[in-house]
Amino acid sequence: MFGLGLIKGLAVTARNLIGSYFDRERMTTVCYPEEIRPPIENFRNFPFLVYDERPDDLRCVACKICEKECPPQCIFIIQRRDDQGRPVKQPEVFDIDLSVCMSCAICVEVCPFDAIKMDHKFDYPSDNRFRGLLADKMQLARSNAYYHSIRPTEAAEVDARLAAETAKKAKPAPLPAKPNASAAPSA
Repeated sequence: MFGLGLIKGLAVTARNLIGSYFDRERMTTVCYPEEIRPPIENFRNFPFLVYDERPDDLRCVACKICEKECPPQCIFIIQRRDDQGRPVKQPEVFDIDLSVCMSCAICVEVCPFDAIKMDHKFDYPSDNRFRGLLADKMQLARSNAYYHSIRPTEAAEVDARLAAETAKKAKPAPLPAKPNASAAPSA
């Protein structure tokens, strides 16, 4: 029937309009920035890097998977090298251009080390739109405790999985069974 979609759309609009008069939460306006509603746990904005003990010891090993998979190419990583020029599993440079980032969270999904997560922070005031929105690894570094404070459910699952992987690696492999010396070799 012609116009059925239009009627359904008007019904949804009317239901929301009338419902807003009975639900007081929907009628209130928050005076931002004096009042800020806490975001839900699954809210995401810009990425950050997780560290466990110190900000220098990021979980990131500079594998560059997030840099390769980023659709707008806003992540830039340079791997650290030791005195002999061998690569060290730590980024020397980890920059994200927040003016280009589209908060798609693909970097979070592809990170095999759970080193990059999405933040709840969305205010990045700056007087310089170029250098002010280029975040380096020290600006991106957040503690695991911070990660637990914004995403408690997800952080607990990640920590449990990482602890299980660490315990699995630390557990010594069983020794192969020795052949029985008393058994005669079969001819």
